[in-house]
Amino acid sequence: MTAKSQKNWSDDPARLLRVGDGFSLADVDPDSTPGYEGGKTEGQDDLAAGAEQFDELQERLFAQSRLHHDAPAALLVLQAMDSAGKGGIVRHVIGATDPQGVHLKAFKKPTEEELQHVFLWRIEKEVPKAGYIGVFDRSHYEDVLIGRVRELAPPEEIERRYDAINDFEKRLTDHGVHVVKVMLHISSDEQKARLQERLDRPDKHWKYNPGDVDERKLWPQYMDAYQAVFERTSTERAPWHVVPANAKWYARLAVQALVLDTLERIDPQWPAADFDVEAEKARLAAT
Repeated sequence: MTAKSQKNWSDDPARLLRVGDGFSLADVDPDSTPGYEGGKTEGQDDLAAGAEQFDELQERLFAQSRLHHDAPAALLVLQAMDSAGKGGIVRHVIGATDPQGVHLKAFKKPTEEELQHVFLWRIEKEVPKAGYIGVFDRSHYEDVLIGRVRELAPPEEIERRYDAINDFEKRLTDHGVHVVKVMLHISSDEQKARLQERLDRPDKHWKYNPGDVDERKLWPQYMDAYQAVFERTSTERAPWHVVPANAKWYARLAVQALVLDTLERIDPQWPAADFDVEAEKARLAAT
């Protein structure tokens, strides 16, 4: 179903964007806006309306966990090529709510300590607790994307990691963590334009990484690696969603819709008071 607050979807984005049998990344047009009948202006209006709903649902999720320690949590996994807009999702979608109920982790190149452990060791430590919304800006999938493309591990180890990831995500969902996996899909030309803008604007130089150009040269290999990820790890419990992301406004709206869909299905409730409300009113009035 579409999020209650977003009015201009003609079809359910959770269904439209989901990776299913026979999915081909090459068939996804990064310029498209699947299922959305409006344009940028309508999208911005729906994003604002969705932000209000998201804020309420996040507060209810967090409040519910204060009295119910086995309450659910949510985890948004963001993967993309460089400059695809992960930071914009964090600011414009997740940033619409109280940060104390959000656990954000941006995974960088593994440290020496992390390399001494199995690849999921550093990931396990960042899983959101009950009542929290976790956000992984890059994730355990780096170990089967960069690992494959850059040949940082032998093929048999990459194959083993796909199974380890599926087992890991099954454990998460078994323990009440609702996993939303999103790949923001931009075109090579769009990435080039965004990187060029970072070079042209002094206020964007801090965002530019010379290594991004090196990764661009491996674009076809990365697309193949993503295709393999979708085929091996898009499961019923934790499916992938591919969001066309050349239009930033659509990408933000679609990711918000996917998160809202998950929170609506969780349907967190305000916890009942564990004290006598009327008695406390009387005590307060007497002070």
